[in-house]
Amino acid sequence: MAIPEQFLDELNARTDILDVVSGYVTLNKKGANYWGLCPFHHEKTPSFSVSPDKQIFHCFGCGKGGGVIRFVMEMENLSFPDAVANLARRVGMEVPQQQYGDKERRQRRERVLALNKEAARFYHRNLERPQGAQVAAYIGKRRISRRFVNRFGLGAAADAWDTLIKAMAAKGYDKADLLEAGLAVAGKNGGIYDKFRNRLMLPVIDVRGDVIGFTSRVMDGSAPKYLNTPETALFKKRSILYGLNYAKNTKRPNMILVEGNIDVITLHQAGFDNAVATMGTALTEEHVRILSRYTRELVLCYDNDNAGKDATQRAIALLRGAQFAVKVLQLPRRRTDGGELVKQDADDFIKYQGAEAFEGLLGRSENSVEYRLGEVRAKYDLDQDEARAAYLQEAAAIIAALPSPVEREIYGGRVAEAARVSAGSVEQEVERLRRRRAKEARRKEERQALTPTMSLQPARRELRYTNVRSARAEEGVLRVLLLDGDYFDQLEGLEPSMFSSPLLGKVYQLLLQRHQAGRPCTLSALEGVLEGPEMDHLTAVLQAPLSRGSAAQALEDYIGVIRQEAEGRGGLSQEEELLRMRARFKETKGYGGKGQ
Repeated sequence: MAIPEQFLDELNARTDILDVVSGYVTLNKKGANYWGLCPFHHEKTPSFSVSPDKQIFHCFGCGKGGGVIRFVMEMENLSFPDAVANLARRVGMEVPQQQYGDKERRQRRERVLALNKEAARFYHRNLERPQGAQVAAYIGKRRISRRFVNRFGLGAAADAWDTLIKAMAAKGYDKADLLEAGLAVAGKNGGIYDKFRNRLMLPVIDVRGDVIGFTSRVMDGSAPKYLNTPETALFKKRSILYGLNYAKNTKRPNMILVEGNIDVITLHQAGFDNAVATMGTALTEEHVRILSRYTRELVLCYDNDNAGKDATQRAIALLRGAQFAVKVLQLPRRRTDGGELVKQDADDFIKYQGAEAFEGLLGRSENSVEYRLGEVRAKYDLDQDEARAAYLQEAAAIIAALPSPVEREIYGGRVAEAARVSAGSVEQEVERLRRRRAKEARRKEERQALTPTMSLQPARRELRYTNVRSARAEEGVLRVLLLDGDYFDQLEGLEPSMFSSPLLGKVYQLLLQRHQAGRPCTLSALEGVLEGPEMDHLTAVLQAPLSRGSAAQALEDYIGVIRQEAEGRGGLSQEEELLRMRARFKETKGYGGKGQ
């Protein structure tokens, strides 16, 4: 491992996971653990647990888990070494740089960031040069003021093949640097050429103020119209929100999600400094997780064409169950001088109707249920009986999914009024759908209960067990050893090679080595060796209850099962043994409960 184990052990000893997590998540004590809303997925009922005793976190909803280093990695989107450095600063420790195997990687990252910054300055200066005249004129046409040109660092890429390459070479950057940053493209003859040519350039700046890449718009009719930095170690579209570096400081109570980068700039210029946009991609789980750090209300403001409506519906589906309120701001179509109704985006609306009109629309934003019901109603002619019936069925399906009976009553009444039927008939249809969904959910649970082998398998396919009977016993051994390291003395020659699961065998060997070296045997101590999905699975394994009083006997039973399977002398069938082990677990107090 690049970072010395001794340093990591001391860092884990000095860092309290409860203190770190509390800086991001509101936690409440329940039993031995602390609980809160998971920061890694959307939920309204807390399923995120922090164990101060084990110094681990685990979410029973999304399955993510690990120690304090993994938590910081996920929350701040950092690599393992950078998360270690982050935590080290918190407790006044200094990472031993001379042994920091990732030093070269960190230096490369810093060099790429410095190159991006120099490139942004170069593009920005081009606006004052003849090669940037077309872009400067376009910016003027879009009515972006000089102040906001500077604030967002807008610039121009010349209509040439190597102007950036030459300018950066003069600064000391070579071919490899430009290719790594995604600023140049390799040619067929071994040379390189500028990736961005004849384009409006918009630097993409992260919340730390670093230029991590660029997005751009072409100035002629060539394709592609919009072009981003390719995926790099720094530039990952699934987790980038354009404008968040400024929006994170807004005083407004919400954030506005729009489609385009120019929309963001125009809204900020108009006083809506809470606007952000994805990088030409659909909204992702990572975007939502990042947004949840900065707001409790999200307003969707996509274009009012079919593509925008589809994007809105997808976003609402993704945000269902999120811990913040979701609203939809619908932009009206604009009538041209010739009388034609055309779509408009946020940028168009601000230009033609002004900031005050947009503020009015923002104040009248519909919540996501109202929006979805409105979209359904617009599909049907409610003067036709067949259409009314279809409308009622589709609307009832939306209402049936609402968890609150008050909400179901309110929206059911509105649907009934629109369709000119009694509120009772809508209520009956909603309840019929809810009973059907509940029945389907029960059947699914029953199917899972009848197939314990599958229900006890790891969620990740690549970690699936080939011998479930042995693997469950192997899990038990790890639980006992992580409960108390003194049990290592009772292993009676149990070897890693006897483990059927490669992951569990690897963990057992690592713990055994640490015990023999007199080092702490905790799950968090293995974070530098194990991958994220492996940590997720192991923290889930540790959630099964185990009392100290029964640990010694349990360990003996587990070792017996592992030896039997390793020697090919299975007694009971896997199914029978699993059912027996499950019954034994149920005898332990609190089996299956979250609060253990």
